[in-house]
Amino acid sequence: MNKKDFPKIHFYDQDFVDIYDKSWAWLAEYWLNPKSGEEASDGYFIYPTGTNPDKKDLTIDQFETIFASFFLVYSNRNYPANQNLDYLYSKQEANGAIRWRYDTRTGKAIDDPENPEGVALPLFAWAEFNLYHKSANKKRVKEIVPVLQKYTEWLDATFKQPNGLYATPLASSSMRNSPRENAYYLIDFNAAVAIHAAHMSALGEILNDKDLSFQYKKMYFSLKTRINNLMWDAETGFYHDLDKDEKRCSVKTIAGFWPLLAELPNADKADQLVAHLSNPKTFGTDHPFPTLSADHPLFSQEGNGYCGSVFPSFNFMIIKGLEKYQQYALARECAIRHVYYVLEGLSPSNSNDKKGALYEAYLPCKEGSAKWEGVEGFPRTKYMHTLGLSTIALMIENIIGLSISLPRKTVDWIIPNLEIMGIENLSLKRNLITILSNKSTRGWEIQMESEKLYYFTINILDKKKKTLPIPSGKCSMLIDKL
Repeated sequence: MNKKDFPKIHFYDQDFVDIYDKSWAWLAEYWLNPKSGEEASDGYFIYPTGTNPDKKDLTIDQFETIFASFFLVYSNRNYPANQNLDYLYSKQEANGAIRWRYDTRTGKAIDDPENPEGVALPLFAWAEFNLYHKSANKKRVKEIVPVLQKYTEWLDATFKQPNGLYATPLASSSMRNSPRENAYYLIDFNAAVAIHAAHMSALGEILNDKDLSFQYKKMYFSLKTRINNLMWDAETGFYHDLDKDEKRCSVKTIAGFWPLLAELPNADKADQLVAHLSNPKTFGTDHPFPTLSADHPLFSQEGNGYCGSVFPSFNFMIIKGLEKYQQYALARECAIRHVYYVLEGLSPSNSNDKKGALYEAYLPCKEGSAKWEGVEGFPRTKYMHTLGLSTIALMIENIIGLSISLPRKTVDWIIPNLEIMGIENLSLKRNLITILSNKSTRGWEIQMESEKLYYFTINILDKKKKTLPIPSGKCSMLIDKL
């Protein structure tokens, strides 16, 4: 395999395959030298912003860096998924702080009057846990855990309140114009701390550090209890922000779905929460999922920033949350619908600028890019830092249905219906694998090729499930014989 080869996907809709292939090619435009802004294969993953074409702003953003790592892990190491993460860790201050954005030309954190401490959703541990399962690099886990422990201490010292919840400004959630004016305890931030604690506990287990694992498990369960007791509303079947007096704010935003990813709701609460994703009056719009509930007076069919626009990063979060509750069919259906709308945005007739492109945000009720009055440069075009979640990560993990863990030597394939699809030449460290389903004269057949042994679990239509050791070399199995 030559270095520039990326894994190939096979799918019955060629448009999906084309956008996947193009995404890898487009990424090259955004690997830049952090000082000059010129393309550099050994640079950082940067989206230049600003209105001056000669002197674009070059920044590394914590939110987009964490999410980008979830699709960069599939690049067959052509693009290092840890590059921007390591930049952020190198900026950690003595008190443990890692700020939300840095100017790469000066190396300094960018001041934000709406977010004086420069805090972002604490999701580093989630990203590192995913990196470990795609690289099996235990040495990295050992190096990163002390950084994240120090970061946790800063979060606790700066934002944790006597009631055990965290109070941060709205800008910390990135949803700047969302109608959450009275929100003091943000549901997304608190759920993100729970996600952080759960994954720190899991990283402790990887290191066989029982004390570390127990410490964060205790933190997770303490937060889970508080969020469920204070932020869940049985009448609305939803998680809400709290005001300063711990009263629930009435607004329903996409932030209320973060608890799914944190595995906070029990089965009954999860069912009520998931029902909103199919309800056209709340979050079941044509293009899933709007950032504001459709029954809110400020919901905008034009998107208006976080008053209804559809953002790939939040869709990814919800779809990963659905997986936690084994809602694989719904997760896949929503991923396919979302990618269709992304593809529609490439059509000139569905674009604001009459050219057609990939966009940072989309309309909730029809094709096309979202609007945000008064905000120049929104939505950003070809914003690959989050669009790669839709065109690469969701494509592999939810539309094709593959889940890979290198340390466990496992590949799980959930096939909701029999179609010609699969992946070819995916690099698992020093092992290239190919898994394809095809219809032959003998019936539906899965063909596999691997350089080393791994364990393959196939789940077909939730009716047939089997785990088999796959030897090195080529082999195939007939689905009817399973």
